[in-house]
Amino acid sequence: MAKKWMVVVAATVATMVAIFALLLFLPKSNSGTERILVKKGDSISSLSRQLDEKGLIYSRPFLVLSSTLLGRSQVRPGQYRLPESISTWSILQKLAGNPDSLFVRIPEGSTFGDMRAIISQLPHLEHDAKGLSAQAIIKRLDPKQTAEHPEGLFFPDTYEYTPGMSDMDLYKTAYDKMQGQLQDAWDDRQGDLPYKTPYELLIMASIIEKETAHPDDRANVSAVFVNRLRTGMRLQTDPTVIYGMGDAYNGRIRRSDLRRPTPYNTYVIDGLPPTPISLPSTAALEAAAHPSSEKYLYFVSKMDSTGESYFSHDLKEHNEAVNKYIRKR
Repeated sequence: MAKKWMVVVAATVATMVAIFALLLFLPKSNSGTERILVKKGDSISSLSRQLDEKGLIYSRPFLVLSSTLLGRSQVRPGQYRLPESISTWSILQKLAGNPDSLFVRIPEGSTFGDMRAIISQLPHLEHDAKGLSAQAIIKRLDPKQTAEHPEGLFFPDTYEYTPGMSDMDLYKTAYDKMQGQLQDAWDDRQGDLPYKTPYELLIMASIIEKETAHPDDRANVSAVFVNRLRTGMRLQTDPTVIYGMGDAYNGRIRRSDLRRPTPYNTYVIDGLPPTPISLPSTAALEAAAHPSSEKYLYFVSKMDSTGESYFSHDLKEHNEAVNKYIRKR
């Protein structure tokens, strides 16, 4: 009699194991690829409803039970892409591994205001910087930073983030990267440049960033402005004027704008503006640190598909270039 019960128990256990294995490894076909979001603090138990609503699992209780038995109750925050056919086992494996990353791109030449607008719209972030002034953000990131204006202090790049992360972490990453990039450019700069501090190099790089995106022109644009600083000539660069106009800029600069005194109107002020005017790229930083050896003092856009500029050594040559490329004479 005891042997019969042992056989029944063994058969029952074997059947249960077989059913468990079948449910665990049998793929479930779904309508298509799905993405699920795992937030900080989520577990398989809390995710089971989302998975069930999307039709990705056979049973919520089975998913929770199997995760407990297999020690897979904890999952990593992030976004996960699940294929149209996937088993419970594969789901548990996927959620215990590396999530698909979320990314945000801060374009080169953006302003800090642009960057803040982009980050403020990102989903699945803790927006701890909301309501903070730019100065308060800087002080939280680096109490030793002497620059009170945020412009130029953050590096434009594509950054990875995970759900539940603070937006201050993104600002910190971009801030630290710019400080490293700027220090590298400063340490590797040419000798006898008219910059007293790394911050002045950063200001110059931000102007170069806004003046040209053509890789072959950056060093020459840098040379123009460096030569002007050396000779005491005003920079007379439109991007600084535009930055100083702020919201008043409507797509065009009038003569009155060029005469209106602002801290950023380089047609009026001598030397560099007080702060950067954009978030410069590595290429712009390198150009500021390594201007070409040419004695150019002027440049004008060729107004063609190349995006290149024509560089001149004196005003006569520059006026001829303006007639040719701008006035088409």
